[in-house]
Amino acid sequence: MMWKSFLCSPTRKPFRRVCIWLFMEPAGLFNLTCPFFLSKMKMMVTDSLKKRVEKLREEIEYHNYRYYVLDQPEISDAQYDRLMRELEKLEAEYPELRSPNSPTQRVGAPPLEEFDIVRHTLPMLSLANAFDENEARDFDKRVKKFLGSSEDVVYVAEPKLDGLAVELVYERGHLTVGSTRGDGVNGENITQNLRTIKTLPLQLVRKEIPVPEQLEARGEVIIQLEKFKELNRRREEMGEPLFANPRNAAAGSIRQLDPKVTRERPLEIYCYGIGGVAGRTFKTHWEILQTLPKWGLRTNPHIQRCHHIDEVFDYYQEMKEKRESLPYEIDGIVIKVDRIDLQTRLGEISRSPRWALAFKFEPKQETTKILDIIVQVGRTGALTPVAVMEPVRVGGVEVSRATLHNQDEIDRLDVRMGDTVIIQRAGDVIPEVVQVIASKRKGMEKKFRMPSKCPVCGAEVVKEEVIYRCIGLDCPAQLKGRIKHFASKRAMDIDGLGVKLIDRLVDKGLVKDVADLYYIKKEELIALERMAEKSAQNIIDAVEKSKTKPLGKFLFALGILHVGETTAEDLARHFPRLDEFFRLSEEDLMRVEGIGPEVSASVVQFFKDKKNRESIERLKKAGVKLIEPKVKEKGNLAGKTFVFTGALKDIGRDEVRNLVESLGGTTASSFSKKVDFVVVGEDPGAKLDKARELGIRILTEEEFKKMVQ
Repeated sequence: MMWKSFLCSPTRKPFRRVCIWLFMEPAGLFNLTCPFFLSKMKMMVTDSLKKRVEKLREEIEYHNYRYYVLDQPEISDAQYDRLMRELEKLEAEYPELRSPNSPTQRVGAPPLEEFDIVRHTLPMLSLANAFDENEARDFDKRVKKFLGSSEDVVYVAEPKLDGLAVELVYERGHLTVGSTRGDGVNGENITQNLRTIKTLPLQLVRKEIPVPEQLEARGEVIIQLEKFKELNRRREEMGEPLFANPRNAAAGSIRQLDPKVTRERPLEIYCYGIGGVAGRTFKTHWEILQTLPKWGLRTNPHIQRCHHIDEVFDYYQEMKEKRESLPYEIDGIVIKVDRIDLQTRLGEISRSPRWALAFKFEPKQETTKILDIIVQVGRTGALTPVAVMEPVRVGGVEVSRATLHNQDEIDRLDVRMGDTVIIQRAGDVIPEVVQVIASKRKGMEKKFRMPSKCPVCGAEVVKEEVIYRCIGLDCPAQLKGRIKHFASKRAMDIDGLGVKLIDRLVDKGLVKDVADLYYIKKEELIALERMAEKSAQNIIDAVEKSKTKPLGKFLFALGILHVGETTAEDLARHFPRLDEFFRLSEEDLMRVEGIGPEVSASVVQFFKDKKNRESIERLKKAGVKLIEPKVKEKGNLAGKTFVFTGALKDIGRDEVRNLVESLGGTTASSFSKKVDFVVVGEDPGAKLDKARELGIRILTEEEFKKMVQ
């Protein structure tokens, strides 16, 4: 106490001397250069920063919950961006404060060599199926009989989403492990990929109720139909194999070894239940489904509590009617006994619970016979096996061909020429073979193997992962595909240059490179079979009209592997002069947001290739002029984002996109926090309903015209 009194008395000379020594002398304890003092100060700063960083993370996750789960944002995009920027800045300045569960770290892990195996605390059981009302009633009877009661059982009915089942383990509110269902007992550790899904919280929301000590939530990862179609369109542009259906796309995306690939896929998740939980008890499944959203875990909005089996059948019919209008694929409903104590009493049998049932819809499938398997060669040289079948109507459309994707898929299904198969058009997309009816085999069926030589040019075929690719530089099939892509509406837009004319131009040797299109003479076109003078002149005019195009469209038209329309536009904005591309390194390109090693390597390789450089020079000499992108910061649409849905009467989609961008705005194909307006044309579809739900301002085509004027 005497020592304390001595120091605390500023009237004493020794006090002042001690203070001078403590703070000013070189050997002083609190000298600003003293390591001990610096470490103590850093500790104090870090403690205060830790609290701020945790507060920011909680706030951001809460606002993600309001936006993605409730569709009821509480703050503006600008306010949200400010919170995120502050967090990013703090984590950049203080790396020791970074956390894998931070909203800034949706993708921060390097690619894996393989997935680790995770054992589920409680097995992720599969469900028994029912395909008609009688089978569903039998389920209700079995439940009552097992429970020894004739009273009605309360059920919870949910849409059966067609995706990939996963488990999410949260420790004290933080996501620690995410895994696939696997065999029900063991799954694959896909934590770093699940972190990329924006509708999945990395930290549970604590605003309304406390989070449990541990929670094992279970959900379904899906891709919406419109986003699936957009994904396939981009893959087609980049010369990559198309996904057969949304479920395959979701499963393939979530099992990527590189999370950067997963991040680019439009994945979403809906939670449908829990495994183990510590620190919280539930009496009913309905209570679980009402609680999960309060923690930030999204559940499906179409769930319903049914007080007896007849209400379940009403729900089944309702969902069957809604099926075509839903934004995602469902293949039935799931029926679950509501009370948890009754679920425990019922237990399980074999690998499925007695207390739950999948009540399936009639599938959109038909049976037909495979007559042959042919191989198509795309513009990037990718070989795709296609089944040629006896024509059959599926979902109101006559189908005679179906994709078999690749040799691995053929081997998995054991598809042979001559087989009787089941095909489907899931989600109104590409027909695919889903099952072989082996009992129909007669011994004459033939196995298929991908050719070692290109079926078009005879060049060698190499295998790149699951893709077989022709390496022939002069392959006519690739040339025809490149010309078709180059002339397409979204690229150089050469009107009238269709597939049949391209075939004739290549077969006659008039076009050996895309640049040759700009050197064709009218007389050469007239000499072609079934080509009138007027038609020939129209082609010449269309070619001439296409000579002036924005740089982004030209880059897309070149057909660079892995470079789709959006990537081409991003590249053009960052490197507005074509000549720059001949000097860019992979490191230069990877500084552009969203450009990874695969794309950058492909771009560099393309512009280093001698034939490609010569072709571009010939295009320039022919009069092709490129419009360099210009950023107009003061346009009257500056900072505004538009979504267009339905057919516009007086302006095309490409024109409207160029118009918006020229006035400083941007366009989007789907909804996000950035969307300000939805412009509605004829037959707008489900996007209009979504816009109304989100409270986004809706404009007619006339209102949009007035705005841009």
